[in-house]
Amino acid sequence: MANKVYTDAKSALEGVLKDGQMLMCGGFGLVGIPDKLIHAVRDSGVKNLTCVSNNAGIDGAGLGLLLETGQIKKMISSYVGENKTFAQLYLAGKLELEFNPQGTLAERVRAGGAGIPAFYTKTGVGTLVAEGKEIKNFDGEDYVMERGLFGDVALVKAWKGDKSGNLVYRKAARNFNPMMATAARMCIAEVEELVEVGQLDPDHIHTPAVFVKRIICGAPYEKQIEQRTVRKA
Repeated sequence: MANKVYTDAKSALEGVLKDGQMLMCGGFGLVGIPDKLIHAVRDSGVKNLTCVSNNAGIDGAGLGLLLETGQIKKMISSYVGENKTFAQLYLAGKLELEFNPQGTLAERVRAGGAGIPAFYTKTGVGTLVAEGKEIKNFDGEDYVMERGLFGDVALVKAWKGDKSGNLVYRKAARNFNPMMATAARMCIAEVEELVEVGQLDPDHIHTPAVFVKRIICGAPYEKQIEQRTVRKA
């Protein structure tokens, strides 16, 4: 078995990143994002990236780091409302944006990983989302065609992984990470805990090792809160 374990994010990305790539990034808000790998992408200086992610991080965290450095050319996203830098770049014409309903984005990524080039959905019919796309009628109802998404590199974050690349996600980190892992030519994973092969219960594995080419243990992590809400005294 080829060695998939790398000592850190920088070494895991060596020889992988190139200008103009499509980067798939898992996570939901700041939960389950491949934080150490994103920092390494920033430090690499790679540019003109198309990033596929549910959201664009926040100022100073997540993909917000790559927006601040101007490394992202285009975002394919569902929700971008937490990032002031994103808004400034977009309004200034310095950032392209392809908006997707959240469920449609998840299915586009899943379809790409399953080798499905396109599918039809009712979501978005009659709205700006459907502009310029094929509309087809099935059983008297209109559906819009959406393309599957398949990238060059997928960056994912898991709770646990073994040295062969099997991954287990925890709670909200299962949003987008499992499908992103399947939807790129090269999947690199970072985990909170790296264990020996055989220590993970096969019934608990969410992403099989066949999809993961490289893996790092990124611990320790600082758990960030996107919107801190507290009860009044």
